Amino acid sequence: MDAVSQIALSMIPGLGPTSCRKLLDAYPGQDIFSLPPNELKLAFGSHLQPLEAILSKATHARAEEELKFCEHNGIKVLFCTDAEYPTRLNREETQDCPVVLYVLGAANLNAERMLSVVGTRRATSQGRDTTDRLVEQLQYLDLPIVSGLAYGIDTAAHTAALQHGLPTVAVLGHGLDRIYPSSNRPLAKRILEQGGALVTEYPSGTAINPRFFPARNRIIAAMSDATLVVEASDKGGALITAAIAAGYHREVFAVPGRLTDTYSRGTNTLIATQRAQMVRDADDIADYMGWPRRQAGLSDSQTSLLPQLSSDEQRLYGLLKQGRQLSIDELVGLSGFPMPRVASILFNLEMQKVVRVLPGHLYESID
Repeated sequence: MDAVSQIALSMIPGLGPTSCRKLLDAYPGQDIFSLPPNELKLAFGSHLQPLEAILSKATHARAEEELKFCEHNGIKVLFCTDAEYPTRLNREETQDCPVVLYVLGAANLNAERMLSVVGTRRATSQGRDTTDRLVEQLQYLDLPIVSGLAYGIDTAAHTAALQHGLPTVAVLGHGLDRIYPSSNRPLAKRILEQGGALVTEYPSGTAINPRFFPARNRIIAAMSDATLVVEASDKGGALITAAIAAGYHREVFAVPGRLTDTYSRGTNTLIATQRAQMVRDADDIADYMGWPRRQAGLSDSQTSLLPQLSSDEQRLYGLLKQGRQLSIDELVGLSGFPMPRVASILFNLEMQKVVRVLPGHLYESID
């Protein structure tokens, strides 16, 4: 099929991406619009709306207009059989992903590694700082950061990628003739200027519709090897994206937070229910994904997402830094702290990756 027919096929009313892909699989390499009517009737059965639209080529005029718009604005039209089309969207588990993508920009959508970063639109300053720190720590992997150009964590993820020299891909819930929210137009411009891309399944002229944004989330989830949730309440788009990612057999990571924080409820629940791996720093992601770790030489104070050690934590850490492997009972005796306090401190030190527990419930420092 030529480009007009490919776009026209994606616009057929009543023909969703899954059905469209099944049709393409049934007639590989053929122009669906040129198939004999009897074959099409056999394929569609009682589903008359898409059948009639294909037979009448009802969407071709609109597709021709869209192709002209794309050519005029330097937008690439990627069909699911094109080499540049994101291969992660063509897997068996992602058959509900769009057959046509509109792409503005130069980012490699088939990079060796890709990470999606999502979260609440009402990000806290801590959430934005955490996003920046994690993206900075991932800089050495030179991987594209994917998000949705929304307020909050999405904006923080794109901004951090640009700040730290990583390409970033914004997946939109509308056509490329507009940017929503409009306040992110300068950010979208920077994304394009620094080698990133804006991606959507929607043609120009598509009105802003809230129901398109959850659909947009499936592309964010499918385009990457893993999805990281930084902040999320107990409901919202970030949790939808995490659930979709898991359904696509992608890894899901979440940053923990205090039990009393509204926008840590979602991430804490993901971790507690084992629907996400807990993330303390970039090494957690790299280790779980089998990606190379950062080069040695950065101190824990430089890399940890958590606060510097308190005086009590320094006391226990100092005992372990002497090179000995100590049990919790020995640490109680040496420190003079009560057992519950020692247990709590050791847990915090483990979380901050400065000590580790060994077989036999012995503890040692991590140099």
